[in-house]
Formats: sequence, C-alpha cells, structure tokens
Amino acid sequence: MRLLGIETSCDDTSAAVVEDGSVRSNVVSSQTALHRPFRGVVPELASRAHLTNLVPVVTRALADAGPGRVDAVAYTRGPGLMGPLLVGKVAAQTLARLMGVPAVGVNHLEGHVLAAELEHRVRWPAVALVVSGGHTDLVLAKAPGRYRVLGRTRDDAAGEAYDKVARLFGLGYPGGPEIDRLAESGDPRAAAFPRPTMPGTWDFSFSGLKTAVLYHLRDHPGALKGRGRADLCASFQEAVAETLVEKTLAAARASRAKDVLIGGGVAANSRLRALMTQRGEAAGFGVRLPARALCTDNAAMIAHAAWRRLSAGPAPRAGRADPSLPLRSWARA
Repeated sequence: MRLLGIETSCDDTSAAVVEDGSVRSNVVSSQTALHRPFRGVVPELASRAHLTNLVPVVTRALADAGPGRVDAVAYTRGPGLMGPLLVGKVAAQTLARLMGVPAVGVNHLEGHVLAAELEHRVRWPAVALVVSGGHTDLVLAKAPGRYRVLGRTRDDAAGEAYDKVARLFGLGYPGGPEIDRLAESGDPRAAAFPRPTMPGTWDFSFSGLKTAVLYHLRDHPGALKGRGRADLCASFQEAVAETLVEKTLAAARASRAKDVLIGGGVAANSRLRALMTQRGEAAGFGVRLPARALCTDNAAMIAHAAWRRLSAGPAPRAGRADPSLPLRSWARA
C-alpha cells in the first residue's frame, strides 16, 4: 500500500511517500527564515507560505518516490495552527478526489508516536515522549492505535522554554539548535537549575525553570561573558534533559513498557538523545530514537500513521481540521 502524506501543522511544508512502512521520499520545506525576524511563527504568514510551497513539495515527493499508484492521501487534521491545517486538508482532499482514492486525516501526535517504527522494530506496550515547541506529552501506546495520554505540560512546552531562554541568552531563533550547539563546550554543572518533577503526576512544568534562569542572570551580572554563555546553555539543557528522561523512564517502569520512544522537534536534541539512550538502556528498556529528520515535523510520519490505520480496516471518514485535536485510540482492545 502506497500513501502520499501531507504535513502542514505549523511552519514546515512537507510531503512524503511511504509504501508498506518504508519511506520512498520525504521532502520538507522550512519557513524558519520567514519567521526568524518575529522570533516565533506568525500563523498568517505560515498559511500563505504553505500555499506557495505545497505544489512544488508534493511534486518533488512524488518524483523522488518513483512510479507507482498512490492508494490514499494522508494529511494532518490537528493539533496545530488552524490556517496551516486547512491548507493541508484542502490540498489533500483535492488530490485524493483527483486520484480517486481516500483522504485520511491523521493526528499529528500519533505521527510522532509512531515515527520510530519507520526505522526500528518497536515492542509494545511502549511509552512515548512527544516533545516539541508546542507539546510535551507522555503517551502510553499499548499498540498502534491504542493510546492513553499519561501527562502533559501544564505551561510552557520544552521547545517553547528553549526559545524563551535562548532570548534571555541573546541567541537567535529557533533557540533549541543554538543552545544545543553552545552546550557542547559548556559545563552542565556551572549553574544548579531546578529539575521540576511535579510529584504525584506524569505532568511537566518548565515555567519555573525558565524563571530560575532569569533570576540567575539578574543575580549574576556578567554571567554571559566569556565561556559563561556556553556554561549556562549546558546547565539549562541538562536540567531539561534530566527532567524529561527521568519522568519518561518512571512512567515506562510504572506502565511495564518494553520500549521507550521519543518524537517531536526537541527529540533531535543531542543531550536528550544521549541521556535517554544511556539511562533507558541501563534500566532495561529498548530506546527507539527516530533519525533527526523524522523528529521534526515531516509527512513521512503522517503517511505511516495513516498506513497503520488503513492496514487495520476501512478508511475513516475525513474529519475537520482541529487545532486542539486530542490523541485518542482508534483500534479495538
């Protein structure tokens, strides 16, 4: 079964072709340069850029995949920004009508949960950490299509915290890659930033950590001089990574999971990947990390999630775009 996937939930325009769980093409057009002057995504500009980028991106994805009949067109229903979601939905449904095939709406979070399957054999049940600029969620996946959200952030998502702290450090947008790069030469023990644990829950909170960074800069004038900026980047990154890893592994132990999965843009962070692998494997879990290109928003994971759905039964009715679409199970127990 060959699927064309379209992903336009935020500021990356992506199209991919996935055939029976194998990626044939995966094309992403980034809008980072467009939004950098605003230090964040401007929804109206993102929607217009998707309109411009979508046809050439889809054309290239189909060409890169080589000849073959498309059996369905998958698109991101949500969550995400309403304008970009609508652009992708209308494009996907139009293409599906022209091709005479079903259009399948996919939950963006499910795409991140299942992204590791494109490169690894995953053992179920698994606990997935979906961590990005808009989401920090812990999901128990008993099997593809059977999900329970264990916890989520109560304020800033981890990627959002990275961007805000990067601004405090005088770094550019997006902040995550900049902090990751500088942290390589920094001392993670230079500043004792808190690890917000939210005891008694599987939830996250990064607003206090962000405030701790602000107070540290206030109380230590000149902290960013010399190698100080690199040290603070490393200290902040260590606090975020340890919080994410320890919470995820605790949830995996409590859920008797076999594997630990990560997905989302922050899952490309080098320290998070290294620490999750080190501590997860030491705890006896299989740690399945997608390649960095499959962590950030991409259409391959959307097409794969749709393939999982279609492999289990008839195509579901195409649903409306929903910026707050919750992750729900669709498979029977």
